[in-house]
Amino acid sequence: MLARCRLTAQFLGRKRIVSAFQGIEFTPQATDWQWVRMSSTSDEEKKYSNRLGLEKSPYLLQHASNPVDWYSWGTEAFEKAKQEDKPIFLSVGYSTCHWCHVMERESFESKEIGEILNKHFVSIKVDREERPDIDKIYMTFVQMTAGGGGWPMNVWLTPDLKPMVGGTYFPPDNKYAGHPGFKSVLLHIIDKWDHDREGLRNQGSAIVQALSQMDDSRSKSKSLVPSKSLLRKGYAMLVSSYDSDMGGFGKAPKFPQPVNFNYLFGVNAGEPETRQGEKALAMAVHTLRMMAKGGIYDHVAKGFHRYSTDAQWHVPHFEKMLYDQAQLAAAYLDAYQLTKDKEFANVARDVLEYVSRDLSHREGGFYSAEDADSYPAKASTEKVEGAFCVWRESEVRDILTESVPKHAGVTEADVMCHHYDIRKNGNVTPEQDPHGELTGKNVLIVRKSLEDTVKKFGLSHSETKDILKRGREALFEVRKQRPAPHLDDKMITSWNGLMISAYAKAGQVLGDDSYTERALQAVQFLRAHMFRSASGVLLRSCYACSSGDTVTQTSVPIEGFSDDYAFLIQGLLDLYETCHDLDLLKWAELLQTKQNDLFWDEEHGGYFTSPAGDSSVILRMKSDQDGAEPSANSVSAMNLQRLSHYLQRKEWWERAGHTMGAFSHTLTQVPVALPQMLCALLAWHTPWKQIIIFGDKDAADTTELVRCVQSHFIPNKILIVVDSNDKDNDYLKSKLEILQSLEKMEGKATAYVCEDFTCKTPVNTVAALTKLLQ
Repeated sequence: MLARCRLTAQFLGRKRIVSAFQGIEFTPQATDWQWVRMSSTSDEEKKYSNRLGLEKSPYLLQHASNPVDWYSWGTEAFEKAKQEDKPIFLSVGYSTCHWCHVMERESFESKEIGEILNKHFVSIKVDREERPDIDKIYMTFVQMTAGGGGWPMNVWLTPDLKPMVGGTYFPPDNKYAGHPGFKSVLLHIIDKWDHDREGLRNQGSAIVQALSQMDDSRSKSKSLVPSKSLLRKGYAMLVSSYDSDMGGFGKAPKFPQPVNFNYLFGVNAGEPETRQGEKALAMAVHTLRMMAKGGIYDHVAKGFHRYSTDAQWHVPHFEKMLYDQAQLAAAYLDAYQLTKDKEFANVARDVLEYVSRDLSHREGGFYSAEDADSYPAKASTEKVEGAFCVWRESEVRDILTESVPKHAGVTEADVMCHHYDIRKNGNVTPEQDPHGELTGKNVLIVRKSLEDTVKKFGLSHSETKDILKRGREALFEVRKQRPAPHLDDKMITSWNGLMISAYAKAGQVLGDDSYTERALQAVQFLRAHMFRSASGVLLRSCYACSSGDTVTQTSVPIEGFSDDYAFLIQGLLDLYETCHDLDLLKWAELLQTKQNDLFWDEEHGGYFTSPAGDSSVILRMKSDQDGAEPSANSVSAMNLQRLSHYLQRKEWWERAGHTMGAFSHTLTQVPVALPQMLCALLAWHTPWKQIIIFGDKDAADTTELVRCVQSHFIPNKILIVVDSNDKDNDYLKSKLEILQSLEKMEGKATAYVCEDFTCKTPVNTVAALTKLLQ
């Protein structure tokens, strides 16, 4: 389990980045980096600058004033380690990681620890979101050797990049039983490097060799598509871990895990009237309802926090990640399609409002995350987790002073406090807050129903909803005056792809073209800033530029990884099914071809995380788990099936089978580890529907038929709109022979519902189409 950054603890504070570079002179042309102390009134307040000040990653910039002679990942650091015969200290994290902040303040801001690192090691900082391939290699090593993982991840390497020792968060001193202090670990490794270097080297080499052999042995059956029986095994494993009371899977800390919803919705769509299908839907929608009521959902500013530290969805880890917003918005839209419960649609709208407001670049890209930690007040010098989001009851009563008309003695604050469980002494227990950061404060949650609040105060439903809406808006205006948490303005191609899918689905399901336009804007952004048209290669990330320019790249732009291609292709296909712009389908085909060229494992099947040719990547690995994000292989297994139907490319259908076959070991042993790949496997074993609509794209009759299709949850479908007035139709007709023989009926938009391109009788009314789809 990657648990280190999933815990809550007292955040001890860290310096403001904004003031870290004042009065600093950078000299990057020097042979040895010259880092200069800033003037200050005491030794304790003296700060430093290091070469990370020239980076773009917000995470690396957070460490640019450490007294550690940090390097970024690259040949300069590797050569120094070799020339000086020093081990490498590699530290990996990301800018909104709470425990990364803690370790920075405790250890990396320490002059004493800095001197040890600078004298005996070559220290390298890596943003895991920039380099998921590096993170994957060494995190797997840490998990195998330490029994768990998380961030910050700290690994000691040989000069040729082989891991020797690793772990996650270390306190600076030996103050916790069974958990050595960071200084002690450093001194131990120095001693071992000087006196038992071969033992240290051999320890890591054996693990790397085992990793390589394990990866190969798991991939030997690439031609064998896993059995359909695994679908029931995966379902049974979810049932066994399901919390029937509060929803969710497993115990605290409790994570959203949208990939589980995707699979459960697929199970229901395949057999909606069976006991298994009904229970699959019930588990998913109950979990989504409880999450939307809980503190993991931000009732004031909207959007979802990263996870709940308890089993009740109450006290969250307060960071907000783009990939969570994208996947959860899509999950709530799916739930709305299946249940027609408008509350699910409302949650999806709120999530997308949050992303459009707080995580959007003006040209269309999406930012990565908001931090959990912030300053409690403008004069504060130490950040605290959740400070931006929690409330004292007295604050709420000072803000909401209006009396409720015709209800003597009742204020709007009374209604808000009852409905959102806001208490005088706070609603967070000591067990939920072991470090006392939230004492006397409230995390807004809904434990009872709207009906309960209506009865409590004798109000009508409309009155109650209006009061709660005004209350949330008033709190939001006050919250905007608080010091905001750090925004990670890195824009990652893969996460942007997930967000494009969410907005595209919203355009489909909610029938709102503004969501479709937002998705198209993001596609245009990625094409302009994250794609090299000459080579067909995607870039991994770009950054908002404070100087007024649009965006900026690292000095050596990082080329995209397998998930960048997979998630963007998925987004393009979802958006094509929303607006039927063939340029989206053409780009998806081009990117799939490039992904195959760069990442495909010809010997065992499946996609490597990184392309070949990077000598600093000691082991090319494959993502084999659907966790906070789905794996590139799981998404690709579905993309290939969809594209094979759109473009009639049998070889891509076969490649989808080889991809699932490459992970048959994991699917057989622990299918619940890959629920998104189970979705692809379910689609493989289920007849695909090709839904082809002939009609003028902008005509009302065509739009009605398209809306009819989009109102149904059909996970294994492709939707094609053929407009006889569109010159681009030749592209599709050259791919799909069937299109050459179909046409309108009676001059009206006409729908063909086909399986394996064998079509049922065409229809030209919504009622008839609905009957076919059901």
